[in-house]
Amino acid sequence: MNVLLQLYLEFFKTGLFAIGGGLATLPFLQALGEKTGWFTMSQLGDMVAVSESTPGPMGINMATYVGFCSAGIPGAVIATVGLITPSIIVIILVAKVLEKFKTNKTVQNAFFGLRPASTALIAAAGLSMFLMSFFKEGAGSYIDRLNLPVCVLGLVILVLTRWVPFTKKLHPIVFIIISAIAGAVFSM
Repeated sequence: MNVLLQLYLEFFKTGLFAIGGGLATLPFLQALGEKTGWFTMSQLGDMVAVSESTPGPMGINMATYVGFCSAGIPGAVIATVGLITPSIIVIILVAKVLEKFKTNKTVQNAFFGLRPASTALIAAAGLSMFLMSFFKEGAGSYIDRLNLPVCVLGLVILVLTRWVPFTKKLHPIVFIIISAIAGAVFSM
């Protein structure tokens, strides 16, 4: 299958089923990386870091990133369009139908059922990011694979953002920049 068509279809599926925002796309992206070999789990972690620290929705940023890495600028455009197409279709349909059915008990129950599904997808993504960030890839016990510099950085940022009065008031971008610098220093 043509890589551009495959990008569109894969990101269309992701956009259709990843309810809950950018983090909810992570389980789909993990499966996509394993299925296609377009990126490793380590590269997925880098994508999340870049997507979270750049302007725009995380899911869109990640689709653009994967598309670009897989097929250049056309791939970036196609993956992004694939991701947003289901949302556009759903919004158009919902806008036409919701006014008629917003008091319908079945519609209300469907939305009620989507909440835990969305929460579970986001929780799974959070757990995956935790494991990718704090543990190195490879064999061995979790203790052997523990990424000590990342753990120290995480602990320092937790203390600074929760218990140090001066730094509690700083904008989150300050911590993103500090973390990026620390990551560059530790990776040398």
